[in-house]
Amino acid sequence: MGILQVYSATRLGQKAWGIQVDRVGNVVKEMGIMAAHFTLRRRVMFWETDLAGIMHFANFFRWMEEAEHAFYRSLGLSVHPLVDGQSATRTGWPRVRALCDYHAPLRFEEEVDIEVSVVEIRSKSVRFGFHFRKIDPDRTLAASGELTVVSVASDRATGQMSAVAVPEAFRLQLQRFLP
Repeated sequence: MGILQVYSATRLGQKAWGIQVDRVGNVVKEMGIMAAHFTLRRRVMFWETDLAGIMHFANFFRWMEEAEHAFYRSLGLSVHPLVDGQSATRTGWPRVRALCDYHAPLRFEEEVDIEVSVVEIRSKSVRFGFHFRKIDPDRTLAASGELTVVSVASDRATGQMSAVAVPEAFRLQLQRFLP
């Protein structure tokens, strides 16, 4: 079965919950209520800022992808799982839509919580929502965004990609986070 990992998250104002999953993302044990989002905490690094010490707008997109991948890992999933050093799947997740609205600047050394939520799961795509909240008494919303990713398969001979159904392992884990 492999190593178990425990994932836990909180819904604001409610108690925590968690699941235990094996290395391929199969749920082994479920505890408590369902979470509305996954949270990743980050600190603004110097290289991510402009001359005024404010985080450059493009880095919000990098952070969305980083938080998305951390979310997958917390569920025992990966966008590029390896088995014996080789890709175990030909499924890819290209972005077909990305947007970000900026509400307040993030500055060098500020900490921020990136909240990831699953907004919608369609047959071949997933839409994620993101909220960037400063670690301050007001939990100031610095930015909000969305990513839409499509499940694709790559033909081994031609490299041609085509949209395919969201893999069941992903669907089962992600649907737990639907509103």
